[in-house]
Amino acid sequence: MSFHEGDPARGASLVVGLLVILVETCRLRLRFPTRILPCPPIGTISLHESSRFRDWSFARQNRGMHLDHVTYAAGPLGLEQEARRLESLLGVKSFDGGLHPGFGTQMRLIPLAEGRHIEIVEVLDHPAAEKAPYGQAVRARSEMGGGWLGWVICLDDLTGYENRLDRKARQGARNFPDGRRLEWEQLGVMGLIADPQVPFFIRWISEPGLLPSALEGTIILHEIEIAGSRGRVEEWLGEELPDTFDGVRINFDAPSGYPGIMSVTFETDQGLVRI
Repeated sequence: MSFHEGDPARGASLVVGLLVILVETCRLRLRFPTRILPCPPIGTISLHESSRFRDWSFARQNRGMHLDHVTYAAGPLGLEQEARRLESLLGVKSFDGGLHPGFGTQMRLIPLAEGRHIEIVEVLDHPAAEKAPYGQAVRARSEMGGGWLGWVICLDDLTGYENRLDRKARQGARNFPDGRRLEWEQLGVMGLIADPQVPFFIRWISEPGLLPSALEGTIILHEIEIAGSRGRVEEWLGEELPDTFDGVRINFDAPSGYPGIMSVTFETDQGLVRI
């Protein structure tokens, strides 16, 4: 992020946003002291160390969890060009997903098979993007050149994770170009900012016909390769994360590197495509 000369209000807003991230990161580190931040290098957590976080009442051993989508932050090319690049790699078309007015972002999506999708997202020059954690996360990833931002798990009820993370889910909405409005709740974006290897959570509110899963896709999400530690993500989820989660392979590598999604592999008509 950079401050703009002659615009003290925006500068103050950015400072407040950075302070909010700092406070939340410290709060999460106190609540989950085994390692939230990417530095020092991750990867040394043991199952014994993380097991103390797993004994919680609503642990479901992945039952009811759906790997809903992966998000890709546009880089210097911008949203439209980035979407065209992914379209070319996968051999499919993307759709205009409209605006996230509360987050200060806009997006396009590529529908996938099995009720999933790719969200290609771009931050806007809007005050909401400087205040909302999701807008801050997208801006930070885009300023690093763009790329995979995170993975998102859908649940029917976020209450258990609200209690676990000691915070309430945030209301989200997206306005379609035709005026329709998609609504959901999301939780854990501050955790994603603090440690980009962990997923955040979503609960859809709108009727099924408005959801991204209503768009039929043929591309299959095959594998997510993550720089990080399976133990760290299990600590975040509060339960074991199998090698195949909801039909998708989850592979961990580079435990001492900067955490986050390294690549995503898709099954297409032309074979496997790794991005």
